[in-house]
Amino acid sequence: MQVSLKFTKFISTIFLLLFLVACGKAASSNSNAPSTTNSGRNLKFYVVTQGQASEQFWSVLKRGADQAAKDMGVQVVYEAPPTFDLVALSKLIDAAVAAHADGLVVSIPDPNALKNSIKRAVAAGIPVISINSGADVAKSLGVLTYVGQTEYQAGFSGGQKMATLGVKHALCVIHDIGNTDQSLRCQGFKDAMKAGKARVDQVAVDANNPTQIQQSMEAKLQQDSSIDGVLTLGSKTATPALKALQDANKTGQVKLATFDLSSDILQAIKSERILFAIDQQQYLQGYLPIVLLTLYKTNLNTIANDTLTTGPNFVTKDNVDKVIALTEQGTR
Repeated sequence: MQVSLKFTKFISTIFLLLFLVACGKAASSNSNAPSTTNSGRNLKFYVVTQGQASEQFWSVLKRGADQAAKDMGVQVVYEAPPTFDLVALSKLIDAAVAAHADGLVVSIPDPNALKNSIKRAVAAGIPVISINSGADVAKSLGVLTYVGQTEYQAGFSGGQKMATLGVKHALCVIHDIGNTDQSLRCQGFKDAMKAGKARVDQVAVDANNPTQIQQSMEAKLQQDSSIDGVLTLGSKTATPALKALQDANKTGQVKLATFDLSSDILQAIKSERILFAIDQQQYLQGYLPIVLLTLYKTNLNTIANDTLTTGPNFVTKDNVDKVIALTEQGTR
């Protein structure tokens, strides 16, 4: 019942947003429509995240933001550090404030490192929406709302699913050291597995070194034959994990699941080498904040929810063919 209610609430919110999009378009074409600042076409929003738009995951998010900008008649600037760098990320937020952004969309992988920059944006009167990470701190930092999944719950859901499938000893592979949301994913996964009388070991790897990831995974599998499950926290680690299982002759014996989607992951789900992927629908994380910011700036519209959840959802062998078809459009 709880899942049903959450789903119903989410669907209701989406219908509300679609209605507001239609209203926003009508307002932008009506010279008598109320506006607290500029007309929609003169608004410039900055999207600042920890992930480059050249990466498959973030490219989908950027495509959502770009489509929303087109639909709403605004400008969007997407910026990210060249690698996972919290200092560089905070400087990009500060630069957006200095540029007098009309609105700001930010990911918050580490609240302690980014809170001052975000608070400066809020103090400057810039409306801020957080996405993808930082759900637990968004309200305290003064942002309008958070759009994404709650990471602990996503990890917990993955742990429940894996425990149900009979896994007794799993690895949780963290690839961005210092990313608090990845720690939350692992903690949720551990708690759900513990409730299912299974245990989890945490492994830290370098996201930018696929060879090291594969070697680390192979070493763990060789050292402990009781490991029968692996959860990776992103597409960067899922592909090397697949190769590690293959080289160790563990494909099928060790159950593999992951967060997020890529073409490799989807094909592996189709061939049943990966059990499932936890999908947070990053296209929505790019699209919805631009709609919300536009309507806030032009019509003072807000939503009541502190969190607008886009996940977790599961891609399995039962729905993977439909998702593969959508990836060709660049929206999944």
